[in-house]
Amino acid sequence: MENKNNKQGLFKITSGIMIGVVTLLGYLFMGARNETFELQKSLTTKVEELSSTQIKLDSIIHTLDNKMAEIIQLGGNIAELQTIKKSVESDKAKLKSDLSFSVKKYSIKIREYEKFLTLKDKDISKLKEEYDRLLVLNEALKAEKQEIVDENTGLRFEKETLRSAVAEYSAQNEDLRRKVNLAAAMKAINVQVTALSSKGRERDGGAYRASRIYRLKVSFMLPSNPLAARNNKDIYVRIIDSNGGVVNEAARPGTFWFEGRELGYSTHQIVPFENNDQKVDIIYGKGNAYQPGKYSVELYTEGFKIGNGQFVVN
Repeated sequence: MENKNNKQGLFKITSGIMIGVVTLLGYLFMGARNETFELQKSLTTKVEELSSTQIKLDSIIHTLDNKMAEIIQLGGNIAELQTIKKSVESDKAKLKSDLSFSVKKYSIKIREYEKFLTLKDKDISKLKEEYDRLLVLNEALKAEKQEIVDENTGLRFEKETLRSAVAEYSAQNEDLRRKVNLAAAMKAINVQVTALSSKGRERDGGAYRASRIYRLKVSFMLPSNPLAARNNKDIYVRIIDSNGGVVNEAARPGTFWFEGRELGYSTHQIVPFENNDQKVDIIYGKGNAYQPGKYSVELYTEGFKIGNGQFVVN
């Protein structure tokens, strides 16, 4: 009888242990399954984000191509759009090998590109309106001039009408000439300011210690422009401190005229314009130490402000 009770007790203990083992294995299996499901879900989300980002970049490139074609038909300059397109293509190429892909980082870039395209739509719309208006005006003036010439009756009223038409035509020609001059105006892009040591060593980044600035190098690109004359350009550089003063090392600072005002400049250089997207470097040396603060750089030539940049002195 005692032996039978012992066997029953042993059976209960063994059964309890087996139930516990099965329960533990079930728990571990469910945990591993949940982790696998979460991993698959994360990978699926990442793939969808990559695909969506690539589609958006492709769409932006396609839109840029369309806008460049439209601007070329209107006789405009596409250098800025070409630069943006290279940047988008670079982001698209990086996307394929970006192991630390962040949809947030690319979303910020895409929003900036879309903002640029919206602004460019407004510029194209204005350019098209002006182009159409000038075409209509030109045809109307031709017709009016021909009509006046054909009549030629010598009557005073007709002479006054002719005089008025010629005066209006001259004024419109002057307005058209002004618009052509604006279209032919130079433009400086990618303006960068680099600090140079006394030994010519360059420091970039846009923020420099005052004690390490021996000279400044202002670098920029002059995009080609089919309406711009290929000749020597007098380029004036204004370096302006945080108080609005023009930085200048000369005892009597030089000046130039801009929109009816006489402006002081920091340095001036004659640049042979080659009309081939050339890069220009202008070196400026100042004897006195720079004061800490934010500085802006303005570029002018032929009566136009063509570009600007900035740097910080710590």
